Amino acid sequence: MGHVISSFEDLKALEGLEVGVSDWLLISQEHINQFANLTHDHQWIHVDVERAKKEMPGGTTIAHGYLTLSMIPAMTAGFLEFTNLKMGINYGLNRVRFTNMVAVDSRIRARSVAKTVKQRSKAIQLIGETSVEIEGESKPACIVETVSFFHLG
Repeated sequence: MGHVISSFEDLKALEGLEVGVSDWLLISQEHINQFANLTHDHQWIHVDVERAKKEMPGGTTIAHGYLTLSMIPAMTAGFLEFTNLKMGINYGLNRVRFTNMVAVDSRIRARSVAKTVKQRSKAIQLIGETSVEIEGESKPACIVETVSFFHLG
């Protein structure tokens, strides 16, 4: 269960704190292929299993960086539970760095911190930082600074 939020003060109290760590999520070749088909990014490092066996470090295909990035909302969805959310908006990303490859059949998870919380007109602005960790690796797959707005009712 995530942090229950019903006011600006509830979210502000989390500023500077870790708000959640997700469960592990397996990234299979099927996930990678589906993402490649959706985005039309069929670079061999992602989809050519036989070539990857010969030419890639570790001998496996790797997930697209943007696939890893796109899994963050699903992995972090339960970190904050709003009692009166009218609308949540992903405003953008201040910074994204892909710092490690996610090999096929790796498990990843998200770890998020609420960096800053501000009242902005009728919305709450949350700037968060999420690291996507790879099971068994010391270096994360990516580190992302997100900007979100929450309109409460």
